[in-house]
Amino acid sequence: RVIGDQRLTYEELLTVMTQVEAILNSRPLCALSSDPNDFEPLTPGHFLIFRPLTAPPERDFTAVNINRLSRWQLIQRIQQDLWKRWRQEFLHTLQQRTKWLLPATEVTPGTVVIIHQDNIPPRQWPLGRITALYPGHDAVHRVADVQTASGVIRRPLAKLCPLPSQ
Repeated sequence: RVIGDQRLTYEELLTVMTQVEAILNSRPLCALSSDPNDFEPLTPGHFLIFRPLTAPPERDFTAVNINRLSRWQLIQRIQQDLWKRWRQEFLHTLQQRTKWLLPATEVTPGTVVIIHQDNIPPRQWPLGRITALYPGHDAVHRVADVQTASGVIRRPLAKLCPLPSQ
C-alpha cells in the first residue's frame, strides 16, 4: 500500500526494503540500562550490529506530486510514507487508553516512554523516563513529568508511548 502503483527496479526495491529494515530495527524495545539518566534505548539493531541504526533526516517529499519526483526522491517518499504509516498504526497501539470505567494498569514513575512530538519525524522523537505523575480532578493521572537528556518536561499522558517491554 505504501508503494501504490509505482513500478520499481530491482535496485530501487532493494533500497526501499533495506530502509524498511532499518526503520523496523531502529524502534526502541526497552531501556538499555536501569540508570535513570541513561536514555539510550535497546533496539533490534543492537543485536545485529551492536549499536543503533540511525539515518540522517531527508527532505520531506510527501507534499510533492508523485510524477514530479526523481527516482531517488520517489524512494525517499516511499520511506516517508512508511514512517507515516508506522506512526499511525504501531505507535497508536502503544498509546491506546481505555475509558476509565475500571482501574487500569497505568504508567508509573520510572517507566521509559517515547515522547510524541507533532513537529518532528518519529525517528527523532526523544525518549524519557517518567519522574512524576499528576492526577486530574477525578484522581486519574493525566499529566507526567518526564526526564529527558535535555531536562525535565511536562507532557500529557496522551503524548507518551510506553515502550512495548514496559
